[in-house]
Amino acid sequence: MIKNTGIVITPDSERVIIRPYIPADQSRIPKIVSRVMALDESASEEALKKTKRDFSARHHNFDAILKRQFEVVRAYMPSGFKPSKTRKLLIGAYFIGERSYESTALFNPSIVAHPDQSGVSRGSLRVIISLRATGEGHISTLVFRSGVVDQHGSISIDKVSSFACTAEPKPNALYDKICFIGKLYEMGLENDCSKYITDPLPVEFTMEQLQDKVNTYTIGHHPITPTDRLTCEKILWFARCNYEATFDPRFMLSERVLFPLSPSEQNGMEDARFVFFRDDDGSGKYYATYTAYDGRVILPQIMETEDFIHFKMITLNGRAAVNKGMALFPRKINGHYAMISRNDNERLFLMYSDNIHFWHEAVPIMEPLYPWEFVQIGNCGSPIETERGWLLLTHGVGPLRQYSIGAALLDRDDPSRVLGRLSEPLIHWKDNSRYGYVPNVVYSCGAMVHGDTLIIPYALSDQQTTIALVSLREILDRLS
Repeated sequence: MIKNTGIVITPDSERVIIRPYIPADQSRIPKIVSRVMALDESASEEALKKTKRDFSARHHNFDAILKRQFEVVRAYMPSGFKPSKTRKLLIGAYFIGERSYESTALFNPSIVAHPDQSGVSRGSLRVIISLRATGEGHISTLVFRSGVVDQHGSISIDKVSSFACTAEPKPNALYDKICFIGKLYEMGLENDCSKYITDPLPVEFTMEQLQDKVNTYTIGHHPITPTDRLTCEKILWFARCNYEATFDPRFMLSERVLFPLSPSEQNGMEDARFVFFRDDDGSGKYYATYTAYDGRVILPQIMETEDFIHFKMITLNGRAAVNKGMALFPRKINGHYAMISRNDNERLFLMYSDNIHFWHEAVPIMEPLYPWEFVQIGNCGSPIETERGWLLLTHGVGPLRQYSIGAALLDRDDPSRVLGRLSEPLIHWKDNSRYGYVPNVVYSCGAMVHGDTLIIPYALSDQQTTIALVSLREILDRLS
C-alpha cells in the first residue's frame, strides 16, 4: 500500500544562524568593549575587514546584524559612549556567534497546503513541510521546506537556500486582557497582587504596560513579600511565554528558522503539528500545536499564522492541556473546537472546547490493542476529513520501544466513535532506515490528502525525513 518517493531530507551542518552572545557575568561586557576601543583605527578597520571577509557571505545583511547587536551592547555602556562606525560594527561582532541549528537531525515533519498557490499548474498543489531541527546543544528549532504535488500525486521539493535567518520578536505585541487574566487564574494567581497589576490595564495591553504595573506594585509594596514577589515573577514569565515573532518577508521559506524566544522554550520547540483550520465563517488560518521545553518541564502550546511570516505563540491552559501530542481538528465539530490528545501518556483522548486557549475535559477513545502499540499510542498529526470519516494517523510503541505508524477512522459527527483501526502498522522501520539518532523509530506530525493520494512525511530514526504516498481509497477500504 505504501509508495516511497525516494525523497530524503537530511540535516546540513553548513546551515547556520546568528545568535546573540551576552556573557552571564555582565561585568565582562565593558572589559571586552574596552579592549576593542584600545585598538587604533587602522587595527579596528583591519579586524572588521577580516570578520566581514570570513562571515558576511554566510548571512543576509551582515552589517545590519552587527549594528543591531552593538545597540544591545550600548545599554551596558556609559551614556556618552560614541565609538566610530567601524568600532560599532566590530563591537557588535564580539557579541554574536554562529549556531549550527540543524547539524544533528531534521525530523518529525508535518505538511500543509502553502498559502500562496500562484503560478502552480492546474491540478498541482504547492505545500509546506515543517520540520523539527536539532543541532548544537540539542536545542530544537522549527524550520520549513516547500514543494509541489502534481495532479498524479508525485511530489518534488524546492531547492534549499544556503542562508538561514531567525524571526525577531514583535515589539509592543498586544495581549488580550480577559484571556490573560483567565490564564493567570488557571495558574492559581488570583490574589490581591495580580488584581492590582491587571485591573488598571486596558482591554489590550503591551508587555511594557504590564512591566510598568509590576514595577509600580513592587516599589509601592517595599519590602515585597515572598508570595507577592513570586506572583510578579510568574506573571512576567507567563507573558514572555505568549509572544509574537516576525520574519523579514524577503527571506525565502527555507531560510526561516523559528528559534526559541520564550523562557518555556529555551531548550526547544518540539513536534509542531500544523493544520489549516477553517472557521465557521469561511475564514481560515494555520495552527500548530507544539511542545515547549525549558530543560525540565514541558508545556503544551499553540502557534498561529496566516502567511508563515508572522507567528503568534500562545500557551494552552486548562486541566486537560497536559502532556505532548495534542492535535487540532481542521474545523469545529458541532460548534466546538476539537483536539486529539494523549493525556495519560498511553491512550488517545478526544477534547472539546469553546475557547481554543482553554481545554478542561478529555474523554478516552482509543487504547493500545495490538502488540506493536502495547506500550502506548499517540497521534501522528491532525485528523484528516474524508467522505467516510476522520482519518487519524497514529503511532504505536512496541517492544524495544520501536515506533510504528498506524491508522484509525473516526466518525465524522462523533469522533469519539472509532469505526476502524489497522491491525498492522502502515509504516514500520526497514533495515536501511533503523539507524540514526534514536534507532527503530518512524514518526510523523501530520499528513495531508491531495486528490486520491495520502501524503505522509515521516522521520527515520529521529534524524532525517522521507515522504510516502498511499492511495486514500485503499486505506479507507481497509478501515471501513
